Amino acid sequence: MSRPPAPATPPDMIEELAAQRDGFARVCGIDEAGRGPLAGPVVAAAVILPAGYELPGLNDSKKLTARKREALYNALMADTSVQKSIAQATVQEIDELNILRATHLAMRRAAEGLPGGVDFCLIDGLPVPGFPLPSRSIVKGDARCLSIAAASILAKVWRDHYMHELHRQFPAYGFDRHAGYGTKAHMQAIHEHGATIHHRRTFAPVAQLELPLD
Repeated sequence: MSRPPAPATPPDMIEELAAQRDGFARVCGIDEAGRGPLAGPVVAAAVILPAGYELPGLNDSKKLTARKREALYNALMADTSVQKSIAQATVQEIDELNILRATHLAMRRAAEGLPGGVDFCLIDGLPVPGFPLPSRSIVKGDARCLSIAAASILAKVWRDHYMHELHRQFPAYGFDRHAGYGTKAHMQAIHEHGATIHHRRTFAPVAQLELPLD
């Protein structure tokens, strides 16, 4: 008889503490949101948590409901003991640099925007070549590392708010529902109305849908 899977271990601060033992006093977690959509910026957040920080339910943003993410976002933003920075790379920068380089640019901007600076960065995902600060990349870091989990919440919800604002300007595209991802309704809207200045024109689906049908 098979055993049920063990419950997932929530993110903790083991990586932050290890970096501090290595002599890095100010350790931040970095994560991004918005690499895959056809429209809108890519957003990164950097977060330094105070020692012993606890916030019930804080986890990888992808594992949470929108309501829970919003509540955690508000708690993190209101807590002055949590040092945070949110930055973006624009659609124009995405088209000029490519999405990977633009994502790394947003991450660098977020880290460099932290009040008081930062000594070491824990970055979600694969290694970031040429990152200007001492760092370690952690695959699935948003599920393992508490400061990265916090950064994932801030980046995701901040970007969602941004896309809701775009919806007010361009209601025909449904940005409030899909946040710029390539849903069927979004693709149809591009077909009918063309791409906005907020669409990533180097992304193949946008480029192809703007071609004439004949």
